Amino acid sequence: MKFRFQRKYLSLPYILFLLFFVIFPVFVILFYSFTNRNGEFSFDAVKLFFSSPEKPGVLMLSFLYAVANTVICLLIGYPIAMILANKKYNKNAVIILMFIMPMWINFVIRTWATRDLLFWMGINSGNYPDVAVMVGLVYNYLPFVILPLYTTMLKMDKSQIEASQDLGATPTQTFFKVIIPMTMPGIVSGATMVFMPTISSQVIPNILSDYNIMLFGEAIYEAYKTNWNLGSFMSLVMLMFIGLSLFVTRRFSKSEEGKRSAIW
Repeated sequence: MKFRFQRKYLSLPYILFLLFFVIFPVFVILFYSFTNRNGEFSFDAVKLFFSSPEKPGVLMLSFLYAVANTVICLLIGYPIAMILANKKYNKNAVIILMFIMPMWINFVIRTWATRDLLFWMGINSGNYPDVAVMVGLVYNYLPFVILPLYTTMLKMDKSQIEASQDLGATPTQTFFKVIIPMTMPGIVSGATMVFMPTISSQVIPNILSDYNIMLFGEAIYEAYKTNWNLGSFMSLVMLMFIGLSLFVTRRFSKSEEGKRSAIW
């Protein structure tokens, strides 16, 4: 029988990648999360996590850092994206390139450079470890907010903004009732790309705080060194936490899109 190539076969590499590097590792995490050292079904890892005096606190601290980092990145990145998307102020791609170029440098090198710069400014792990870590998080994740917002703003329907102004809406009303709903996909995408990695951040808090601040990624790493079952359950907790945040942001995005379509 002669083999006939079909386009659906092009998806096989992706399916294999998804199977071996996503689905299989998740099942491994599930297996170790609910077994003991002998491979028997057990809730020992669950009990050990919730009875620990520090690990739930580390998760809550990571959540607070993730929320703060997301909010700050959005507050800084939104006006920058608006300027970049406005042809009146940005007539070429040079300014956009300035925000992309730091991402070409290795993540660890950027963090060490940030540490030296903050030390020169008097903001170091001994004096202000929280400020140093937050500056490092914002600096490293800000481009992940600017780029989605920038691409979304380029696709905005300018006629809706003009119609809002013609109908007597103030600039503030136009911004919150027209521009914000139209850029909501970029906001959700940027917030997701900042919030999720911040929770599991390890390199930035370690380098900028000299291991004085531990986020959940470092806690998982330390747990895996002594107890694979506990480390796997903590990884599962982080996955569930991230999945819940993703679900909430997607639902919020859909509700905003529904309001926008109802208005127009």
